[in-house]
Amino acid sequence: MTSPVPLELQSKIAHWRASAADGTLTLEDMKEAILHLRQGRVAALTASAASKRKKAITEIPSAEDMLADLEGM
Repeated sequence: MTSPVPLELQSKIAHWRASAADGTLTLEDMKEAILHLRQGRVAALTASAASKRKKAITEIPSAEDMLADLEGM
């Protein structure tokens, strides 16, 4: 199974973590990290919204409606 995080980004995250632990993380590094992390959240939000729209299209009938249909047979 492959990771959803590209190898290049994994390398950058490792670098940011090491820099943060050393106390050498720059403001530019922080800005870049935030941009990359927010991109992932935006992509997840978009995928979630698309999933919700699909679920709404295929609405499951209520149990009462199904029982009413059976009683009508």
